[in-house]
Amino acid sequence: MKRVAIIGTQGVPANYGGFETLVENIIGEHCSDDIEYTVYCSSKDMPERLDSHKGAKLKYISWRANGVQSILYDIAAMIRSIRGYDTILVLGVSGCTFLPIFKLFSRAKVIVNIDGLEHRRDKWTRAVRKFLLLSEVVAVKCAHTIIADNKGIADYVGWRYKKEAKLIAYGGDHALCNVANDKQQEILAHYGLEKGNYSISVCRIEPENNCHITLDAFANSGKQLVFVGNWRRNEYSRQLKDKYGKCPNIKLIDSIYDLDILYTLRSNAQYYIHGHSAGGTNPSLVEAMFLGRPVLAYDVVYNRETTHHKAHFWQHSEELQRLVERNDLTGDEIKKVAQECYTWEKIAKQYEELY
Repeated sequence: MKRVAIIGTQGVPANYGGFETLVENIIGEHCSDDIEYTVYCSSKDMPERLDSHKGAKLKYISWRANGVQSILYDIAAMIRSIRGYDTILVLGVSGCTFLPIFKLFSRAKVIVNIDGLEHRRDKWTRAVRKFLLLSEVVAVKCAHTIIADNKGIADYVGWRYKKEAKLIAYGGDHALCNVANDKQQEILAHYGLEKGNYSISVCRIEPENNCHITLDAFANSGKQLVFVGNWRRNEYSRQLKDKYGKCPNIKLIDSIYDLDILYTLRSNAQYYIHGHSAGGTNPSLVEAMFLGRPVLAYDVVYNRETTHHKAHFWQHSEELQRLVERNDLTGDEIKKVAQECYTWEKIAKQYEELY
């Protein structure tokens, strides 16, 4: 029996982001019988403190898993996992400056998924970016194995640190839901939509996701856009909501967590718009690829690698506008890429091979 501790997420059941969805799927039906998982969770963020979930043990830390507290949160989890585990899987680099001390007292194999290049994200202050870069340096040097979720990230690790990263992406087949046709029609009617007559984008409303470019393109094209996100999170999102919220062809919808609604809106769209420019393999992009809709993605190496160059790429509002005004784009090839590369059964086995 291999005992594996997972550190760095808000916790499970998943209700937040990509890492949480990753954990939810590798501990569940795709987990081998000889793997015993323990997931460290934030007691501040989880609405209910369960003892176990999908066969994994849950242990709680009294810090928040996000923001500045995430550093202390990850370190506290590492301290509690010094004994009793064969492997610790650290998701993200926030607390990795503690790894040299951890390794003095633990014989566990250390695996770190470094996520995207956090120190390059515009949302952080200069001081935070410097700290995140230091955390990344320590993580790469101290971990027994580094996981990169995208070839662009793996290439970066090889170039900068002269170290090979194991390439493991995210799964996305959990996005496939069995929603009856009549229920789908009710959902579309509720939002005033017709099948195939709108495009959709789903993301956090941040500058690095190029929401302003997407909105500008649709405001100028007249084509209908449904944009799902956290429109009250920050000054950037509030300014965009004020500027574009009254455009008759643009619907700005607050974040949706009902999977049936999200599946219906995405699977019935004409185009899926993906504006992310930072990080590695983005979970929302992988999910969208399974739905077989044409993907119009921001032209950056991570998106090209994730889609195997089968998406349609843009960098400026004029380029995106020209794409959305076309009616001849298809998503068959991108769906095949998803089915071959991004199933959770495959991803779970790749993680287990590392333990």
